[in-house]
Amino acid sequence: MTNPESGPEMVAPTRAEAPDGAAAWVRPAPPMKAPAPRVTRRMPRWSEVRELVQFRRPTADPVRRRLEGALTIGDLRRLARRTTPRAVFDYVDGSADEGVTVARNRAAFRDVTFLPEALHAVKDPDLSTDLLGRRISMPFVFAPTGYTRMMHHHGEAGVARVAQRNGLPYALSTVGTSSIEEVHEAAPEGDNWFQLYLTNNEALNEELVDRALAAGVTTAVLTIDTAVAGRRLLDVRNGLTIPPSLTLQTFLDMSRFPYWWVNKLTTPPVEFASLRDFPGTSADVAALLFDPGLDYDDLAWLRRRWPHNLLVKGVLNPADAERVVAMGADGVVVSNHGGRQLDRTPATLHMLPAVRAAVGPESTVILDSGVTHGQDIVAAMALGADAVMAGRAYLYGIMAGGERGVERAVEILRAEYQRGLQLLGLDATSKIARHHVSIPGGEAWPPSDRRPEGTWPAGSWV
Repeated sequence: MTNPESGPEMVAPTRAEAPDGAAAWVRPAPPMKAPAPRVTRRMPRWSEVRELVQFRRPTADPVRRRLEGALTIGDLRRLARRTTPRAVFDYVDGSADEGVTVARNRAAFRDVTFLPEALHAVKDPDLSTDLLGRRISMPFVFAPTGYTRMMHHHGEAGVARVAQRNGLPYALSTVGTSSIEEVHEAAPEGDNWFQLYLTNNEALNEELVDRALAAGVTTAVLTIDTAVAGRRLLDVRNGLTIPPSLTLQTFLDMSRFPYWWVNKLTTPPVEFASLRDFPGTSADVAALLFDPGLDYDDLAWLRRRWPHNLLVKGVLNPADAERVVAMGADGVVVSNHGGRQLDRTPATLHMLPAVRAAVGPESTVILDSGVTHGQDIVAAMALGADAVMAGRAYLYGIMAGGERGVERAVEILRAEYQRGLQLLGLDATSKIARHHVSIPGGEAWPPSDRRPEGTWPAGSWV
C-alpha cells in the first residue's frame, strides 16, 4: 500500500540469481494500465454543424471588404501603404530628421500602466464629454492636416462629414486642399474649427479670419511651432517638396496606382484651397506661412480679432502654456506636430501633467501627437487632457478607403476607448481620474490627493 499523501507508488527492484550464480537486481515490469474508456460516437446533426461553421458573407465591394478586415489603426496603416503611392504614404507616415520624437510619442503611450477598479457596473458607458462649451460624443478631435485631397480625392470635405455624423469637432488646416467655405458646405451642422497659420501678410490674415467667421467656425487654432519647416527627409528623397521635384522612381511608383491617378486628374486640382486667390507659386505660399517672425504680439492681435474660442497649438513648455492663457487664449494643444517639426522633443504625454498644472483646471488642454489607440485617449484624459487630437490615425483610414475609411478609423478608436473604459471599471468619461494610470517616473499611486496620511509610500505604484 502507498500513502495517498506521499505520491505515486514506487516499485522496488527484486533480487534474482544470474546464470553464473552471481546475484543480480531485476526491476519487475510496471503494472498494466487500465484501458481507456470507450468513446460513444454518433452522426452529428446539421443544426449542430451549422452553429460551428459559419462563413463571413462575401462582398463584391473591395473597399468594404478590406475595411471590414481592419481591426486596428495599424491595420488601416498597412492598407494605406498598399493602396497609395509610396511618396504620398511617406508624407503622412514620415517624420522630421531621425524620427526620435515620433518614437518617443508612441513609447510614452505604450509605457502607461492602468490600474482598474473592480465590481462596478459598466453597461452602456457614457463616452461623451464637454469641450469648449459643447457636448461631443467622445473626447476626440480630428486634427488639422495639409494636402488631404492628395491622399484621397474625398479630402477634407469627407472628413468633415464623418465628424458631423459622429458629433466630433473637425479642424481644417490653412494648408488644406478644401476651402473653409467648401468644408462648411459639406458639414453645415458640424463643429467646424479652423487652424490658422498667421502669415507676414496682414491683409491675408484679416481675410482668413473674416472667412472663418462667415463660415460659422466655432474655434480658431493658432499653430506656433512652424517658424521654419521641419526637415522631412522622406519627402525630400521622394521629391514631394514645394515646389515638387519628383524623382523617376517616385513617378514610376505612382504609375502603379491608376485608381489614384484617375481620381487626381478628374477632380479639382490639389492646391492650398483657402489661399487659391493668393498670387504666386506654391513655394511663395509656403514662404508666407512659415513665418520666423511670429511672436506674442501676433497672438495678442488674434485674440482681439477673434471673438470665439481660441486655442494655441504647438505648446510643450509649461511656462509658454501659462503665458498664452494669461494673454487670453481659452486653452492649449500640447503638441510636437506629430514629430514632424523639431526632432528630439519630449513626448507630449510626458509634458501633459505639467502643462495642466501650469494653466489650472479651468483652461482647455488637448493632447496631440502619437494617438493611435482608444486606450491612448483614456491615458491622456487621466493625465489631465480634456480631449485628444489625432491626424495620422484618420489619414490612414482615408488612404485605405476614402470617407468610409475615416468612418472605420472612428469606429476602431471608439470601440477601443469604450472597452478600455469598461475594463477600468468605469461607466463614464467623467469618471477617469489620475489614480487610474501610472507613467514611468510619475507620482506614486494613489496620488497625494487620494492617499491617506502615513500610507502608500512613494514608489509603491510607479
